[in-house]
Amino acid sequence: MANLVVVDRLAGWSDRFAGAEVVRAHDYLTDPRFTALRGARVFNLCQSYRYQRSGYYVSLLAGARGHRPLPDVPTIQDLKGRSVAHLITEELDALIQRSLAALRGDTFTLSIYFGLNLARRHARLSRLIFQLFPAPLLRAQFQRRRGRWLLQNVAPIPAGEVPAAHETFLREAVARYFFREPPRARRQKRYPYELAMLVNPQEKFPPSDERALKRFTRALRAAGFDVERIGRDDYPRLAEFDALFIRETTQVNHHTYRFARRAAAEGLVVIDDPVSILRCTNKVYLAELMERRRLPIPRTVVVDRRNADEVASTLGFPCVLKLPDSAFSQGVVKVDDAQQLARQLDTMLERSDLLVAQEFLRTDYDWRVGVLAGEALYACQYFMVKRHWQIYKQEGGGRTSTGNFQTMAVADAPPAVIRLALRAAQAVGDGLYGVDIKQHGRRLYVIEVNDNPSMDAGVEDQVLGDTLYQRLAAVFLERVEALKGRQSGD
Repeated sequence: MANLVVVDRLAGWSDRFAGAEVVRAHDYLTDPRFTALRGARVFNLCQSYRYQRSGYYVSLLAGARGHRPLPDVPTIQDLKGRSVAHLITEELDALIQRSLAALRGDTFTLSIYFGLNLARRHARLSRLIFQLFPAPLLRAQFQRRRGRWLLQNVAPIPAGEVPAAHETFLREAVARYFFREPPRARRQKRYPYELAMLVNPQEKFPPSDERALKRFTRALRAAGFDVERIGRDDYPRLAEFDALFIRETTQVNHHTYRFARRAAAEGLVVIDDPVSILRCTNKVYLAELMERRRLPIPRTVVVDRRNADEVASTLGFPCVLKLPDSAFSQGVVKVDDAQQLARQLDTMLERSDLLVAQEFLRTDYDWRVGVLAGEALYACQYFMVKRHWQIYKQEGGGRTSTGNFQTMAVADAPPAVIRLALRAAQAVGDGLYGVDIKQHGRRLYVIEVNDNPSMDAGVEDQVLGDTLYQRLAAVFLERVEALKGRQSGD
């Protein structure tokens, strides 16, 4: 893939970047050679990214030509925002406090060159800000208030404003970015498309185990995708791919959502897409959505501090309290009396202004129906842990117990369960979902719709085997080819 460094004027740049062609912005925008060039990475170092300036058009036309601009137009728009407060996650805030703790003044400016800073102690902070704003040269400004450091602003550094003392480091940063990976053997085999699979090897409860990941990879490659596993540090590289498959547990206030959102903005086919993540990871939203669609759910109260005293009279005991973003049975508690209810409400309402409270329905198992693109893939019965009311049980010492399971063909599951699962999934979107349903007596209730559902070898694939992975690969291929067809017709 060709590397193009686009600048306003060539003076002073001709020998700065080994492994890249330095190009004037005017030439990149008007020379037919660049219009016809395929598969280029474009590093936009123009002085200004302001709307309708040449720097803006370099990134805009790079996207139209199928090139991979850094920064892209969504990043340029983000950098124009006056406030970055909405992007500050707990992780970033903690990293800011650690990284800047030793500083004595009340203001600090961090210069970031391709994700790197001259001071090693700021390496992680620089990398994370670069992930949020993938642009070659960045300036992050911080201010200390009441003993805490706050990120005030992130802006691009005009190429001509890089201090002379930083020139050598800038060259090193560029070289490391251009050649950060040795050539891979897999590149020798040509595939029509490239897919990134986001995974976290350190995750305690990953949505797919290693055997399942290998089977996904095999099926996707057979369908025509060069598959590369990526991690959170690969955020700036998303534009290199045609599709993103997230196999790390998703959350909104988390890098998985940022990956999904940016991939969608870049025109990649994404599973899980950002809308599905937003909808599925919040139980308050799901409760409202299911009620609006008139889908059966357990008796439910959306709780805040003003109506907390209505829970007991509406639901009785026992009942279940859920944090909106709870997962894997964490953040979900059963309360048996008024005293437990009061204690748990006090604790949980400190973490979230809204909770979900539901009547307790005792069952031996939960149905889980896997749905992809509006079609049922598999049906499982997940059984409760012995002498426990959930399919997961947190044990002492950090251990977790799980109940047994039984997987069956979709045709062998109760038709009413499958119909309800398809209706619930359709209410959310057309991605990949795991719909949890309780069967209490003769009645069925939707418990939740999960994006990023568990798909482990020997469990969810027990009936379909490799066909399960092949069906997902086929959906990716169909959507990528449809997207490419629309782009070529524009």
